[in-house]
Amino acid sequence: MEHNTATHALAALGHNTRLSVFRLLVQAGRSGRLAGEIAADLGLPGATLSFHLKELSAAGLVSAESRGRSICYRADFEAMNGLISYLTENCCAGEADCGPAGQCAPSC
Repeated sequence: MEHNTATHALAALGHNTRLSVFRLLVQAGRSGRLAGEIAADLGLPGATLSFHLKELSAAGLVSAESRGRSICYRADFEAMNGLISYLTENCCAGEADCGPAGQCAPSC
């Protein structure tokens, strides 16, 4: 992942509502959620949700698919994992047991 891509993704996730939307989509897994369901679960007006989904999509964190008259949104797990990898790629000087799976906890 490039530095500018990571910056854009982190900026998108740096907003309370967008982080809530993204976490909801991560919880939904690969099946995703319909826009109306997201709005209802988070208590958001449609226009507000649409704005935040557009920002998450522009950052490459969310994809959309038409399902008849509705739109299904999904978290882009490859992008999410790429961001996590970018943030931790030099963690603990490259020790094998360091990083998200090893619960990075530098001793110094």
